[in-house]
Amino acid sequence: MSRPIIGLLTLELDIPGTASLKDKRSILQGLIRRLRGQFNCACAETDYLDEWESSVLGITVVSNDGRHCNSMLSQISHWVETNAHDVSVVSETIEIF
Repeated sequence: MSRPIIGLLTLELDIPGTASLKDKRSILQGLIRRLRGQFNCACAETDYLDEWESSVLGITVVSNDGRHCNSMLSQISHWVETNAHDVSVVSETIEIF
């Protein structure tokens, strides 16, 4: 039996123009909802929880193939960069476990 492969994408985001944590959370909740629906991934805000214009999202996928995990996470990163107009990606990291 093969072991499951877990892929982790960490996105550091800039969220310009937010005036409160409520604004930031509204933007992030919409983004997280779209990512979960589009890619069937797990997603959560993991850092900068109390900062208005910054966030870190952790996004995970599970597969039996490391290449598939890497491909999915690359697609997710590209999707965020091209479709999430309320945020900009400052940095990204992909790790495969």
